Amino acid sequence: MHLRVANPPPKPLLVWDGDCDFCRRWIERWRIMTAGAVDYVTSQEIGDKFPEVPRDQFQQSVVYIDDKGEVFFAAEAVYRSLQIRQGWLVWSYDHIPGFAGISEFGYGLIARHRNAASFITRLLWGKEVRPPFP
Repeated sequence: MHLRVANPPPKPLLVWDGDCDFCRRWIERWRIMTAGAVDYVTSQEIGDKFPEVPRDQFQQSVVYIDDKGEVFFAAEAVYRSLQIRQGWLVWSYDHIPGFAGISEFGYGLIARHRNAASFITRLLWGKEVRPPFP
């Protein structure tokens, strides 16, 4: 069972750390991929709008709040936010043994080493990680 908020957003919302360069780059990509189906806001902007979510959680991982009020964290939050284009990720997370654990491990590794992840992103994608499609 997932955490729920009493006042869900009108459409799904992904909350991310606005101080994280790695996060900013990937949010730019995901914003295009989700084509307006998901709102994005920094944890610094969100304030205390969702008191059910511990404030320090916003510094530890991205937080996805769906329009029904259900809350997801870390890799699961990313997959749920991208389900409009990458539905196989959510399906795999929910149904393939080990997929969730490996995903969360990878997410945690990147979260603990954001500067290195940002450097690797620049090496592999350059300064621009936006998808080549609309």
